Amino acid sequence: MLNKTLLIGPQKRIALIAHDHKKTDLLEWAKFNRDVLAQHIILATGTTGKLLEQTLGIEVLKLQSGPLGGDQQIGAKISEGQIDFVIFFWDPLASQPHDPDVKALLRLAVVWNIPIACNRASADFMFSSHLMSEEYHRILPDYDGYLGRPLAAAEVDSLPPAA
Repeated sequence: MLNKTLLIGPQKRIALIAHDHKKTDLLEWAKFNRDVLAQHIILATGTTGKLLEQTLGIEVLKLQSGPLGGDQQIGAKISEGQIDFVIFFWDPLASQPHDPDVKALLRLAVVWNIPIACNRASADFMFSSHLMSEEYHRILPDYDGYLGRPLAAAEVDSLPPAA
């Protein structure tokens, strides 16, 4: 598969997400990094977004709560090229009713080559990178070949009839 490059400007669109048991960790991390976060566009799932706005005093684009579709909204924005970076403090020890959504979000970040930090140490290392304040050429697989491929007979046969 061929690759293509997508230019990400110095101002990143950053999604912040935290499971309930990780919200305090994310808020502490965000307070420490408030000045850097304020230079970027911040998106967050519902409750996390409200807490971030209250704590940091910066505007946060709030989506649905994670279990109500917020994780899927973030995933959709990744696939549409509207998110450049994800910080997702997830709780690997707690059962989540929306676990398939979480796995789908993590998968999409990998498919679209989005940096994703899943814990405080990863977020610290990534946020301290000079790339946070510079343009970055993100290398993406060129999915045009996949999307334009001829469909196999089995795929065509399984399509519903045209209305």
